[in-house]
Amino acid sequence: MHIECFAYFYKVAMAKSISKVAGSSHISQSALSQQIQKLEESLGHQLLIRSNKGVELTQIGDIVFKYSDNIIRTYNKMVEEISNYENNTQKLHIEACWPIATYALPCTLYDMKKKYMAHNYILKSNSSRMIEQNILNNISDLGFIYGEPQDKNLTSFEIGFDDIVLVAPFDMDIPDRVSVKELFSYQLVMLEDNLRVKRFIRSHLMSIGFKFEELNILFDMDTAEAVKSSLSQGVGLSFLPYISVKKELYRKQLKTIKITDMDIRYPIYLVYKKETNQSEVLMEFVKSFMETGKKSFC
Repeated sequence: MHIECFAYFYKVAMAKSISKVAGSSHISQSALSQQIQKLEESLGHQLLIRSNKGVELTQIGDIVFKYSDNIIRTYNKMVEEISNYENNTQKLHIEACWPIATYALPCTLYDMKKKYMAHNYILKSNSSRMIEQNILNNISDLGFIYGEPQDKNLTSFEIGFDDIVLVAPFDMDIPDRVSVKELFSYQLVMLEDNLRVKRFIRSHLMSIGFKFEELNILFDMDTAEAVKSSLSQGVGLSFLPYISVKKELYRKQLKTIKITDMDIRYPIYLVYKKETNQSEVLMEFVKSFMETGKKSFC
């Protein structure tokens, strides 16, 4: 079966509409339906339930959808590697947890690029779990994750730490140090994302006899930028990765509040797949990063 069938199926499943995908892909609805039908015939199962309201996945369709994205991305990576070989270009696909990708790695990649002018780096943010899967599936070459990798088929190096810090507006009238008990009297804006900040805070509180649910949480936000925007308006306190607030701390827009009896530290790991025939560009990057790249990291 052609990869286009998977690609169209994935788009339709995401949009829950054949007509929307047909319009955005500049293909007729009948031609798009035929592509989906080819995939269904090849797999021997109906994948979509069609109705006037759109489409829904069948149980088999849900299974196919779960793997489609990886199949498409793996295929595209293969085509890219063939092109790289033919054109003698060297690309490195890097994924990192969003604070690392957003705040720590750009300077490092800039320094690496000056050293290896022929290298091309493609950086994306993702969760630690997905980064591990994408490296194992050959979708990405290298990753930077929080916490030790779960899969033993990955080579890993601990390269540093990031702290989860309690931050407040710089001009807020609050002591520089508070106890965990005092923390419960302040309003909080929580970061809700794949870093599992809530889970770590809940675990730490539970270990010292406090309940996360009793914190005075105003609302959750899904990005650090949104949280920082709220803090800039004088709304509450928040727990954020330190590297995501370094600039605001330096500019005295935010300040850190030390919790006297609680510390949350994230070890950061560089990871890549255990293989004996790794690409030259990957091994050059790893060697250089371990020798000098960490100086510009974080």
